[in-house]
Amino acid sequence: MPFPKNLPCEAVLDSLADGVFTVDHDWNITYFNSAAARITGTSQEDALGAKCWEVLRSGLCDGDCALGECIKEGVQVVNRTKFILRSDGEKIPVSISASALHDNEGRHIGGVETFRDLTEIHLMRKKVSDLYTFEDIVGKSQALTKVFQIMPQISKSEATVLLLGESGTGKELFASAIHNLSSRRNGPFVAVNCGALPDTLLESELFGYKAGAFTDAKKDKPGRFELAAGGTIFLDEIGDLPGKLQVKLLRVLQEKSFEPLGGTKTVPTDVRIVAATNRNLEERVAGGEFRQDLFYRLNVVTLRLPPLRERREDLPLLIDHFIQRHNALLGRNVEGVSEDVLSIFLRHDFPGNVRELENILEYAFILCQEGFIQVEHLPENLQPHRPSEESIYEPGGSLEEIKCRAVLRALKRNQGRKMATCRELGISKDTLRRMLDRCRTLGA
Repeated sequence: MPFPKNLPCEAVLDSLADGVFTVDHDWNITYFNSAAARITGTSQEDALGAKCWEVLRSGLCDGDCALGECIKEGVQVVNRTKFILRSDGEKIPVSISASALHDNEGRHIGGVETFRDLTEIHLMRKKVSDLYTFEDIVGKSQALTKVFQIMPQISKSEATVLLLGESGTGKELFASAIHNLSSRRNGPFVAVNCGALPDTLLESELFGYKAGAFTDAKKDKPGRFELAAGGTIFLDEIGDLPGKLQVKLLRVLQEKSFEPLGGTKTVPTDVRIVAATNRNLEERVAGGEFRQDLFYRLNVVTLRLPPLRERREDLPLLIDHFIQRHNALLGRNVEGVSEDVLSIFLRHDFPGNVRELENILEYAFILCQEGFIQVEHLPENLQPHRPSEESIYEPGGSLEEIKCRAVLRALKRNQGRKMATCRELGISKDTLRRMLDRCRTLGA
């Protein structure tokens, strides 16, 4: 159906839900539709003739202008997400597209930009995020939900808690959540990594010292147990605690008191202890490396934190969480990860767990400025490698048989996913189908 000749262009643009404006050579606004006025809070009368950056007040206007890029590079900008500042000071998330304008002879006469209000989408995303976030712990997997369900009851008690989990599972985050949900939430939360300090320093850090206890002890210094009074102390890597300090910690648990280094008087303590380890304490007890009585004292309530490979359904939520965080910290506009990257993540075992995932995404942000994180933005160890010549060109066999081995191994690496196999080998679906048919004929 032809466009009605008598219908003014302004009437069409005014009917759109997206904001539309145009500028001339000097960045003066020459057209401003009704939606643009509604989204920005600036009337059409006030916008016309004003500089575009005076109206939109966007992060794009500060050295990353979408229109400027279109005009300078001769390209179109599509769906670039940024915030604009309304006339009332409210920040509005928008998706911006822009293009240069030319007259019938091809001469540049200005530019046009459209922007879509993403407020409702952001609110919906926040609701979903809140639904699957528990005290800053992100996840909806069954393994994690079981922990979430008993956390409030555990937190309200005064029992000592032992967190068991691999490195990178977020043990300090869970310890902090227990503290924040407890009656001690208004008291201090003090964390100590028992595996990061030498034995001599660790004792003074935990229990403090008195003046004259050693050469450089000029005055009294309170230890972490004293600083945590009325609150919670988190003892990470408790499995690495040396034998001498195991005895002192046992006394704290039994008698609620301790003696500072070089002190002669007992100091009472009102502290809840949350301990954590990635070691098997039962094995260390059996091997004589950890006191059995201390193990029983610590093991009043045990929470096992699932590794990331046991909660893969949480990966999309965690990815989105870390991307939003890094976007906010770095002022970036990364929208997510590509399907290929998500596929790699879903197959990866993540020995470093959630910490490893965050580190990988932090690395990707160095190479990816906006849009979607692609495979080439990942660390080299996560990028799929072509089969080595030694693995493909095994002794014996025709060229056809060698090709079959390469295709079948690529298919296996990609867990039978034909499109992923095509992308790895750089071939079409039809080519892959023909090669697989040929492999069946050869009996490969």
